[in-house]
Amino acid sequence: MSTIVVCIIVVATALLAVALTGLIFLLLAKRYFDHEQKRRLLDIKMEQQAEVQRTVSPIRLQAYERMALFLERISPNSLVLRCYKPGMDLKLLQGVMTKNIRDEWEHNLSQQVYLSSEAWNHVREAKEQMINLVNASAAVIADKQDAQSLAGAIFATTAKTDNPTDAALEFLKDEIRQTF
Repeated sequence: MSTIVVCIIVVATALLAVALTGLIFLLLAKRYFDHEQKRRLLDIKMEQQAEVQRTVSPIRLQAYERMALFLERISPNSLVLRCYKPGMDLKLLQGVMTKNIRDEWEHNLSQQVYLSSEAWNHVREAKEQMINLVNASAAVIADKQDAQSLAGAIFATTAKTDNPTDAALEFLKDEIRQTF
């Protein structure tokens, strides 16, 4: 073999080694930078989620507070004491109480966005049970009875059975303890 051929082989081998080393370096550098980019994107996403949590958590907590207030306002004792006025007749008190429950409900409808579906279902069920309690108590009493009789029937019913709002309120409290 001639010297030129040997030189060409040595140069070709050196170029091949440099090219192979360069290719390996390029692949490792690409892998490193791809990994860094994914890590940075993940860090950004986690920071965004943390920011959303810092913003949404107080709003969610406020929604739970509002729904607890709603349940307290429609509880039998509170509802009767707030709606009853001396001289009312049975039908008027019944209408005022059911309207009051529905008005409170409509005022708080937007809170369902921040509550879990299960919590919202408990609150909605409590509202329905309270309307049913008022209407069933009114149906038991003769039409000639006054509003005091309706209030007494509601109190008597809740003394025998669980207050419809208590279970929903307890569920909200448990969920708040678990979440926050």
